[in-house]
Amino acid sequence: MSEQPPGAADVPEEWPVHEVEQVWKGGAPFSVRVDTISAPGQPDVRFGRMVVEHPGAVVVLALDEQERALVLHQYRHPARMRLAELPAGLLDKEGEDPLVAAKRELREEALLLAARWTHLFTTYSSPGFSSEQISYFLARGLTPAPDRGDFEPEHEEADMTTSWVPVADLVDGVRQGRVSDSPMVIALLGYLQFCR
Repeated sequence: MSEQPPGAADVPEEWPVHEVEQVWKGGAPFSVRVDTISAPGQPDVRFGRMVVEHPGAVVVLALDEQERALVLHQYRHPARMRLAELPAGLLDKEGEDPLVAAKRELREEALLLAARWTHLFTTYSSPGFSSEQISYFLARGLTPAPDRGDFEPEHEEADMTTSWVPVADLVDGVRQGRVSDSPMVIALLGYLQFCR
C-alpha cells in the first residue's frame, strides 16, 4: 500500500508498464488500449488495465448580467435523453491551449464571444479507465459572435437548441434530479464555490 500524500493533493506516479495492446482506434481522436502493469516492487504480479485515450475537453459556463447561463439542449444517444448541457468540446489537436478551445466552442455552439474568462479547474472525468481531462471555464462579458467560424453543425448538433436559464433554476434542477449532465453539475458547483 502506498503512503498517503500530505494534505489534499494528487501526486504524480507511474507504475511499470510491461505490455501495451492497441484494442481499437477510431476515426475520432479516441482509442482503446490494454496496458499490462505491475505494482512497484512486484514485477511478477501483472494485471491488465483498459485505457480509453482521450484528447481532453473544455466546458464553458457562460453567464449574462442577470446570472443566467447559456444552456444547450442536445440529444445524447447513449443516455437516450435530450440533456441540458453547457457549451463544450474536445481539444482539436495535441497540445491545444484549453482556453483557445473554450473560446472556439462558445463561438461554434452558442454564437457568443466573451470579454472575460476565468479558469475554474481541470478534472479527470473517470480516471479508472479514461485519460480524459476537462478544463472548466467561466465566461463573462458576452456579446454575439458574427458567425460560427468554420463550424458547420451536423447530426445531433444540427438539432441542438439553446436557452438562457437562471443559475438558481439550474441548481434546483440538479437537486431535483432534472439536470443530470455531470459537466453541468461540476461547473455549477465550481462557480458557486469559487466565484460568488
